[in-house]
Amino acid sequence: MLGACPHDCPDTCSLVTTVENGLATKVQGNPAHPQTGGVLCNKVSHYTERTYHPERLTQPLKRTGPKGSGRFEAVSWDAALTDIAARLKTIAARNPEAIVPYSYAGTMGQVQSEGMAARFFNRLGASFLDRTICSTAGGEGLTHTLGGKVGMRVEFFAESKLIIIWGSNSIGSNLHFWRYAQQAKRNGAKLICIDPRRSETAEKCHDHIALLPGTDAALALAVMHELIRNNWLDHDYITSHTVGWPELRERALQWSPERTATICAVPVEQIKNLARDYGQCFIDRQPAAIRMNYGMQRVRGGGNAARAIACLPALTGAWRHRAGGVLLSSSGLFPVDRAALHRPDLLAGRWPRTINMITIGNDLLAESSDSFGPKVEALIVYNSNPVAVAPESGRVVEGFAREDLFTVVLEHFQTDTADYADYVLPATTQLEHWDVHSAYGHTDVLLNRPAIAPVGESKSNAQIFRELAAHMGFDEPCFLESDESLCRTAFGDKVDFNELLVKGFAPLGLPEAPYANGNFPTTSGKCEFFSERLAAQGLDGLPDHVPNYETFGTSKDFPLAMISPPARNFLNSTFVNVKSLRDIEIEPVLEIHAADAAARGIVNGDVVKVFNQRGDYLVRAEVSARARPGVVNGMGIWWRKLGMDGTNVNQLTSQHLTDLGRGPVFYDCLVEVALAPQAAVASQ
Repeated sequence: MLGACPHDCPDTCSLVTTVENGLATKVQGNPAHPQTGGVLCNKVSHYTERTYHPERLTQPLKRTGPKGSGRFEAVSWDAALTDIAARLKTIAARNPEAIVPYSYAGTMGQVQSEGMAARFFNRLGASFLDRTICSTAGGEGLTHTLGGKVGMRVEFFAESKLIIIWGSNSIGSNLHFWRYAQQAKRNGAKLICIDPRRSETAEKCHDHIALLPGTDAALALAVMHELIRNNWLDHDYITSHTVGWPELRERALQWSPERTATICAVPVEQIKNLARDYGQCFIDRQPAAIRMNYGMQRVRGGGNAARAIACLPALTGAWRHRAGGVLLSSSGLFPVDRAALHRPDLLAGRWPRTINMITIGNDLLAESSDSFGPKVEALIVYNSNPVAVAPESGRVVEGFAREDLFTVVLEHFQTDTADYADYVLPATTQLEHWDVHSAYGHTDVLLNRPAIAPVGESKSNAQIFRELAAHMGFDEPCFLESDESLCRTAFGDKVDFNELLVKGFAPLGLPEAPYANGNFPTTSGKCEFFSERLAAQGLDGLPDHVPNYETFGTSKDFPLAMISPPARNFLNSTFVNVKSLRDIEIEPVLEIHAADAAARGIVNGDVVKVFNQRGDYLVRAEVSARARPGVVNGMGIWWRKLGMDGTNVNQLTSQHLTDLGRGPVFYDCLVEVALAPQAAVASQ
């Protein structure tokens, strides 16, 4: 059966599931899909192990013990939905904004993510959720520069002569892009990786620039400085297809390589060489391409960093080539009919308050006020595990532990978050339901068809919200629409659904070099170095280096910067409980440079305490060349209850927001590391 990978990854692979006697026996990449090429990552190759996991939730559960204890009893669907609906009706009668949905990208499908769920919460009048935990800073930066989350087509990276991989461990998180990069490398392309960590990708590139976290905009501005100073500029493209060049030129000339080297903590020559490589492609009329990913925008200045990097291709006219330009996300190219799918008309003129998912720890502990609105009384969680993945998780746990908070969780497993639920409702996995997918790393629409019947009593997210709507007495016809019909609704007549049924995928009809002659989806139709929209908000219209909230070298108590990139065999907190994958990762680790370890009397394998003003957690130290001096890498995201002391790396991250997009600052975090007390070590 043809399907689609549901996970939060740019590759959005087309799947083929083998079914024997009603059981899925194998999941593999679809060889007919050019982007997938028959290849899957190690994680999704184990998908049957996840679907048939012995700890899979297969019936509704009602809490019987204290919150967090994980003690539940099985109940019927009707009993669960009847009680849930009664509780929600009581709260909604006082103020429906006291009910908050919490979801993100546990599935990326248009139907099982927010299709029926959005209709339900719009009809209810619940608070809006600002879904910002991953990519909004970079997305906002692109929107204010290029006009949207748009860019070059990923397959043409194979023809590039220079590829800059900026803030991405492509081997672990964008495997199919790496295939194109390797093809380009074999054809003579140079690969440069910009990343604080010496990742698996960085060690396979020709050059690695290990800058400090949060200094990417400074590096991009220094590249501009050198392009200007050496006149490696496509003046015709700049004049015809950009806005704000005189202002950007003046800003960039303030960023000499020498100044930037101090801020980024990298050698001056590395900066000059990066600019020279980029400029040389213009001189030789060769395509240069930049593949950004989301690591570089998870700091205070993440939006400005994305803006600065996105300006570079217009300076050299790299967009003239189909193998030139920049790609962070292609999601803005997909013609999803969100109004038809989500039905905002069900709000009937209401405009509820918005809760940012980053600040859920604080918001669950907030009292009613004129500025905040009503106290949060009910939380419905789906497609997310906030107790593990939200920042400053000590506060998140405190909020979820409130006895007066009514919490419903739709899940596959008894996650950290499910432990705090009043009801846990068993959801289907990707092998058991309909869905349709856009992508953010390529430009094909994919269809997922159910390969097997739902395991146990599990139901699709859409079906759960459909039945909950019925128990609430919502009688609008839109709540009767089937999952398959919702798949058709998502793209309307913009995509041939019959092609999806036959092939499993349908490419969007897009030009090969979309911005060769400008035509950006900005108001001006040009690449906007200077954004009038930002200026109108009282913000800087130009990209700039915005220092971290917690800047390296400014704290005597917490002298190390910490980033928390994903472990290679997990995807956020998904797959952590799949034994074959957890056996590869073994346990949570903190990568630390030899010099930083020696200064603290730490040797490889020691249990250490990582701490700051927000909390602490225990982890195994790995003295490693993957960590640069002054920066430790807290590999995540483990379930808290599988950590050494019942915590994980998000015990230390903050609820601050980015400069643009109201996103998280997971990599803007100062810590100290010390040997763990012997008593703590002995208890492990």
